[in-house]
Amino acid sequence: MEKLMVEKPKQVSWEYDKEADVLYISFGKPQPALGLDLGSGIVARYLDKSHKVVGFTIVGLKNVLKTAT
Repeated sequence: MEKLMVEKPKQVSWEYDKEADVLYISFGKPQPALGLDLGSGIVARYLDKSHKVVGFTIVGLKNVLKTAT
């Protein structure tokens, strides 16, 4: 796999699903993307052709925050 491209986003939006404890972060307008599991419940979302990162999904946010402190 090629390296993922990360650019400073002009717009960041997020949505938290409390019931599932999942945080969705999008750079720009949310769009279909592939996911790369980075471990610890964090998934980088990127475009297939350009490998540009368009967001992150954090599964089990409460647990991720507990282990980060």
